[in-house]
Amino acid sequence: MIPSSVLIVSDDTEFARTLTARWQAERHVPEITLVTSGVWHPSSASNYDLVIIGPVRDGNPASILAAVNSSPRAAAIYFAEEEKNIPSLHAEHPHLLIVPRQDGWAGTLILISIEALRRVEALRRAQRAEGLALASQGHATLGRYMLDMRPSFNNALTSVLGNADLLLLEPGQATGESREQIQTIHTMALRLNEIMQRFSSLATEVRAGEKESQAETEGSSHRLVSR
Repeated sequence: MIPSSVLIVSDDTEFARTLTARWQAERHVPEITLVTSGVWHPSSASNYDLVIIGPVRDGNPASILAAVNSSPRAAAIYFAEEEKNIPSLHAEHPHLLIVPRQDGWAGTLILISIEALRRVEALRRAQRAEGLALASQGHATLGRYMLDMRPSFNNALTSVLGNADLLLLEPGQATGESREQIQTIHTMALRLNEIMQRFSSLATEVRAGEKESQAETEGSSHRLVSR
């Protein structure tokens, strides 16, 4: 499992130290990176799962918030020292999580951060599942195409094998290198035939499994309705 990554942007060393120390007491500690507003770069947000913006020197982290807000990946939490600014921040950045400076702020900030990271991980899993589903759909389409083309393929393969057999049974039709090439064609055609037989067996097993699964599902539904 890939550990979560957190970026803390703040010029207040006490804030960063307190938050990092508080996180060390948790069961799962993410990879934490500390930077000041002077080192911060707008592209940094896309490299982390969560960005926490603490107190900065100018007291106006508008550029940092704007950069984080434009990042499609990272969740963002802002530590607000002035509660009066919270309504306007909510209006300007509706997806921003805001934690005011109150008693126990470090614990509150950690709890909200953990929940934000859980949501990021859930989204990541959903995206992976969607990607796997698309890949499976593509494989299923290929499988259906192969099933549809199996009769035509078998007919062509039978023709190749038949003609190769005829040429091999009549020594005068081919000699030397040509005969060896015909023998190779015959051998490869037999191998292709074996592959298609295995594919047919697999397709039969898949259909049987689907029917069994469908029967179990219907039986379960019937039992639930009967209760």
